[in-house]
Amino acid sequence: MTTLKILAIAAAFLNSGTNPAISCSKSDPKNTELTVQNASVSPVNTISKDNKIQVALLLDTSNSMDGLIDQAKSRLWNIVNTLTTLKYNGQTPQVEIALYEYGNDGIRDENYIRQVTPLTQDLDLVSEKLFALRTNGGSEYCGAVIRDASANLNWDGNEKSMKLIYIAGNEPFNQGRIDYKEVISKAKNKNIYTNTIYCGSREEGIQGFWQNGATTGGGKYFNIDSDKKVIYIETPYDIRISECNTKLNDTYIYYGNRGSEYKMKQITQDKNAEVQSVSNLVERTVSKSKKNAYKNEHWDLIDKAEKDDSFIANMKASELPDELKGKSKEEIKKAVSIKSAEREKIQREIEELSKKRQTYIDNEMKKRGSNDSDDLGKAIESSIQELAKKNGYSL
Repeated sequence: MTTLKILAIAAAFLNSGTNPAISCSKSDPKNTELTVQNASVSPVNTISKDNKIQVALLLDTSNSMDGLIDQAKSRLWNIVNTLTTLKYNGQTPQVEIALYEYGNDGIRDENYIRQVTPLTQDLDLVSEKLFALRTNGGSEYCGAVIRDASANLNWDGNEKSMKLIYIAGNEPFNQGRIDYKEVISKAKNKNIYTNTIYCGSREEGIQGFWQNGATTGGGKYFNIDSDKKVIYIETPYDIRISECNTKLNDTYIYYGNRGSEYKMKQITQDKNAEVQSVSNLVERTVSKSKKNAYKNEHWDLIDKAEKDDSFIANMKASELPDELKGKSKEEIKKAVSIKSAEREKIQREIEELSKKRQTYIDNEMKKRGSNDSDDLGKAIESSIQELAKKNGYSL
């Protein structure tokens, strides 16, 4: 958007006392041809500054786990959206995700483990790294990767925060020199709960100590078919939500030396989601509308100004994008205010559309008599909801 357009909108905004008319275009629901997966919906709420929901995903990337990685790509945003539905004392906690891989002999570590991302709200980074994972032969040491995740991630010290580890794989849980019982017990003492997901039959997972790992860690044990393809359901609302995503992207103003790079990364991860499935893009759009999960103050001027109201007054002209260079601080603040108002309006529209979408999907699933329970995302979703209730969170 040009500076002249920004100033024109600002003038209209100030003169009318109302928000600019920003709305996602309305396509005919009857003409939709998209297929999408199960969704999760959360309203825009007050964000809690006191506690967090932190989730570490530990994925086996040995040769046989291509299906698991594919499910993780298909379900990432659904998992994020499930987390954003949780409240503590009426407030929505900040959501952070971490990613590990293990069991890949391409990793230069004696235990074949690697921290792919730290606990972060930079979900574009998590998506980028997840889509870059490649499987390779190796030895899977569950105890070692849990030890590293529980000891080296920046877990919140607040006892109200919910801290969860999810480890998925298909080899015996007790492989390696690290005693899984010891490290999982230590994690539990720090209120970090370990959940296990075995890729294979339930009985094989039990015999391979996966259930025992979850029991020791105060979490849940699941088994899944990692080669199963995610079920998708088309809805009359998906095109509208995708159109909202385009509008939402237009509300971001990058800053800093790497700002344009991060902006392009946002678009790239939209494309990654869409290539994986149309559903991923829809789910990702819902995630991007949630302030407690998708935050980009490291490159987006709107998010940064919301966190630090003195930032614009102190920033250097060299940090601005071309469209704002040469403008006064007041003009920059006005442009940011306008974009912020546009974003909130679009987020509210996504919220309403996603509620209708979820109702449609729920009704369709009832008709089909299926709960789509046998995949990574649904296993994590159901356990999150159960553990949340136990820890005083509401849905």
